[in-house]
Amino acid sequence: MRIDPARRIAMKAIYHQFEPVIIRWVIAAIVVVLVLMLASVAAACPTCKDGLAQNDPHGQSIAAGYAYSVIFMMTMPYMLLCTMGSLAYLSIRRARQAQAAGLAADSTTQS
Repeated sequence: MRIDPARRIAMKAIYHQFEPVIIRWVIAAIVVVLVLMLASVAAACPTCKDGLAQNDPHGQSIAAGYAYSVIFMMTMPYMLLCTMGSLAYLSIRRARQAQAAGLAADSTTQS
């Protein structure tokens, strides 16, 4: 059974149309698997922290370091998101101002 060449081209067009979506889903699946694999490692951190904090003053300072590192890791994605969002907002605003200035200059030269 042979597939009609026109149909084969149409099938390729459909496949290439959805190819970026498929790649995104594959990448998302890989990320989910990695996060689930690391969940068991992350669950051990509070246990180690509590064990160090109970033993001696040096262990307590290490536990405080763990606490600060957790706070840093939790806030960093939001800081990066805010920075990138602010940069995008400012660049769009500057582009609109430049476009408005260009339109105003064009209207004054045409008058």
